[in-house]
Amino acid sequence: MKAYRASILWFEAPGSGPARACFEEDGLLVVGPDARGLQVVQAVGSWPALAAHYAHVPTEHLPGRIIAPGFVDLHVHFPQTNIIGSPASGLLPWLDNYTFPEEQRFAAPAYSAEAAGFFVDELLRNGVTTALAFATSHPASVHALFACAQARSLRLITGLCLMDRHAPEALLNQPSAHGRSDATEHSLLQSEALIQQWHGVDRLGYAITPRFAPTSTEAQLRGAGELAARYPDVWIQSHVAENRDEIAWVAQLFPQSRSYLATYADFGLMRERAVYAHCIHFDDHDRALMRETGSSAAISPTSNLFLGSGFFDYAGADRVGFGYGLASDVGGGTSFSPFHTMLAAYYVGREGQTKPGLSLSPQQLWWQHTAAAGAVLGVRGAQGQPVVGNLLPGCEADFVVLNPKATPLLARKTALAGNLDELLFSMIVLGDDRLVERTVISQALAD
Repeated sequence: MKAYRASILWFEAPGSGPARACFEEDGLLVVGPDARGLQVVQAVGSWPALAAHYAHVPTEHLPGRIIAPGFVDLHVHFPQTNIIGSPASGLLPWLDNYTFPEEQRFAAPAYSAEAAGFFVDELLRNGVTTALAFATSHPASVHALFACAQARSLRLITGLCLMDRHAPEALLNQPSAHGRSDATEHSLLQSEALIQQWHGVDRLGYAITPRFAPTSTEAQLRGAGELAARYPDVWIQSHVAENRDEIAWVAQLFPQSRSYLATYADFGLMRERAVYAHCIHFDDHDRALMRETGSSAAISPTSNLFLGSGFFDYAGADRVGFGYGLASDVGGGTSFSPFHTMLAAYYVGREGQTKPGLSLSPQQLWWQHTAAAGAVLGVRGAQGQPVVGNLLPGCEADFVVLNPKATPLLARKTALAGNLDELLFSMIVLGDDRLVERTVISQALAD
């Protein structure tokens, strides 16, 4: 066991709506192994209340530092690191001109391995301790990312990108030795083999991953739904309702479906542990479908602003009621930093809302990128409680050590904070990777 003495931020047990933030200026976090040997939180609270009980536990004192839950990134593209900040008029031209050419390079195992190492290092350097990530349509990219995450003890979920049409030939799922005609079936067999090899190994999980409806045939989507039914504890991830041109394209390709979102439901791809990126252009029927199926949204504000896609409707989501959390969406997203993502979400909360004047509080923004996103993933402990993205007893011991004086401006501003909201908002507005002094994952340090 080990204890850490510092200021500590965590969230109350989840209920309906944003959980209240808890903050101890002089706090103690105690971690130790559970029955599996995984480091988990044993206790959290004030130093005066807990010190005597844990006097026997070695304690690291971190004066002037803040310990907070590790960030959860609900949607990020591992193969798109090199195309952050690539100019384009919108989503579809950006895919054609930048994304697809770069992703073709991941057929090479060596290229995938190097990129995976840099990607995981960037996540950890920015305080991200859990990620739901896209790979490419090449099995080499999936193996490389899983292997790198396993070596660093990162909790990571990914899967083979399913694409059997409407993309460059080199990116379409490859056939077996029998020829192109069986490429769709082969992609599903490859996905199942990857599930059996990697899902549930250490802190890794598999996600069935249609890129988005237009790049999969009905046969591939149907097969993905059947695979999801056979493996109910794996995740599902894709994109939906990001861009109006994309929505019109889906309507032409799947005229039998009520909406873009309903396309996935029609093929059995909506349930708990299904996370759909963007979810911008929804009506209340779509929102109700998310709620009824237990599916959740990955909100990607820097990407949506960068590509001019639109604004996630927080008021609509809360009115109907479905789960959501924040995501970087690198490389349409413009930064790995959760602080940049939270600030962009604040902007989105002020614009394009069905409830005029909506303003997301600093506590709610931070909650969306930690405990809320963790609850969306549905990683649960023995008592059924979420164990990712928070520091309640029983949660996995993933956390960040923040230095609120990391830059002269941060030091000046945070020193003026009169309450928790002012402190958190100062870090959201002014923070970046320099604010993250240390990322701790199950006692494995990544500075």
